[in-house]
Amino acid sequence: MSRARTGPTRAEIVSTAVVAVLVVLGLVALWPRSSAPGEPASAAAPVEAGAVVSDADLAPLRTAAALAPCPGLAGQAAAAGPLVGVTVPCLGAPGVVDVGQAFAGRAALLNVWASWCVPCRDELPALAEYAARPEAVPVLGVDVRDDPRAALTLLRELGVTIPSVTDPDGALRGALAVPPALPVTYVVRTDGTVVRVDPPTPFRSADEVAAAVERLR
Repeated sequence: MSRARTGPTRAEIVSTAVVAVLVVLGLVALWPRSSAPGEPASAAAPVEAGAVVSDADLAPLRTAAALAPCPGLAGQAAAAGPLVGVTVPCLGAPGVVDVGQAFAGRAALLNVWASWCVPCRDELPALAEYAARPEAVPVLGVDVRDDPRAALTLLRELGVTIPSVTDPDGALRGALAVPPALPVTYVVRTDGTVVRVDPPTPFRSADEVAAAVERLR
């Protein structure tokens, strides 16, 4: 008659320990890191609600970044679609932007990014190169879950001056149904509807940005 099993074998204990270690290592790899001294701004951890910083504190960073002005009202066309009534702060200067009205009746490109997002850091120069083309539609950066000081510092480091807004209350994220992973880009059509660029692979060149706009506008 076989003996009754009284507990796990040594092999089972070792196997369980290895699995536990791998799980912990995976969680550590995915957990956002805070910036260390000398570390690039893109390594900062996300700020869930978005940091609110005074205009006085942002003033020298805004001057150094020299972003293009945020868009104003597009004209007499009535805003339509999910962006109607969404108002967010401009990143490069004091004031707010009515996003729906700013692009009413015209196509535009919205790129959602953050300073802590490494792929965003690689993609932003391609967006800036596209935005400088005469035939480009207006490009607006949307900095989310971030500290605006880190965002302005990153744009200055990259030499990217596309206009950007912040979204401290998540109003624009909600209107766009932004997924957790960044970056993500949307094309705003002339009728106010918004289409997400899918798959959300970071752009590597201005030509890739132009192709996505032409396909979805």
